[in-house]
Amino acid sequence: MLLRAIIDSIESVAPLSYQEEWDNSGMQVGDPGTDVRTVLLTTDVTESVVDEAIMLGCELIVSHHPLLFHGLKQVCGQTPQARMVEKAIKHGIAIYSSHTSMDSWLDGVSGRIAKKIGINDFRILVASGEGYGLGVIGELPEEIDFEAFVDLVKQRMEAPWVRYIHSRKTGVKRIAVCGGAGAEFIEEAISQGADVYVTADCKYHEFQAAEGRIGVVDMDHWVSEHFTREIFAEILAPLGLKCIISKADASPVIMKN
Repeated sequence: MLLRAIIDSIESVAPLSYQEEWDNSGMQVGDPGTDVRTVLLTTDVTESVVDEAIMLGCELIVSHHPLLFHGLKQVCGQTPQARMVEKAIKHGIAIYSSHTSMDSWLDGVSGRIAKKIGINDFRILVASGEGYGLGVIGELPEEIDFEAFVDLVKQRMEAPWVRYIHSRKTGVKRIAVCGGAGAEFIEEAISQGADVYVTADCKYHEFQAAEGRIGVVDMDHWVSEHFTREIFAEILAPLGLKCIISKADASPVIMKN
């Protein structure tokens, strides 16, 4: 199958027009006319992931985070990004990324977290178009004790750790979610009556500003977005491609108790 047909499938639900201005979703390396049979799905493009793609004979890597955020001035192996570009080209591997374009789809990154933690009826938190925007908000089927909810998030997200501040309510039901670094939307979650906001990468003073106003459950950035690989697999399943979820893909952050 031609790569351009695969791109069309992804962009039919996550169009590049909905990516953030600072983002660089889309083609990173390669030719849309490339013939693809095997796809490696990953959150991040790392040297280990590119090596894995070579070993598995993949013609395409589909990632959430783009390999290239800023222009390369040299492609001569002096940086990890340059080495990966060189290696991908040498081995005929294309790289495509769906980052904030996938974040913006209702059933994308934040929607997947919502489903994982049991919120089935949710809407966009900060809208940018019909069915598109950042974050989601909805309600659990029934009220749950806050501490039990924290445990549920940790378990369902397969998170080795979570950080949190308590909700102003013991029992919680309305939950706002934003995959990735979403602390900027805490105030929006509060204004829409959320009992808890689930996100990643919160800073100390962001926790402090939210304390007593909303519960915040925070996790590792990669953990909040690694289920994007499942979304890619589901989008590409009708195309009959061999899709492999990367085993080399992992959070670079290690927490020691």
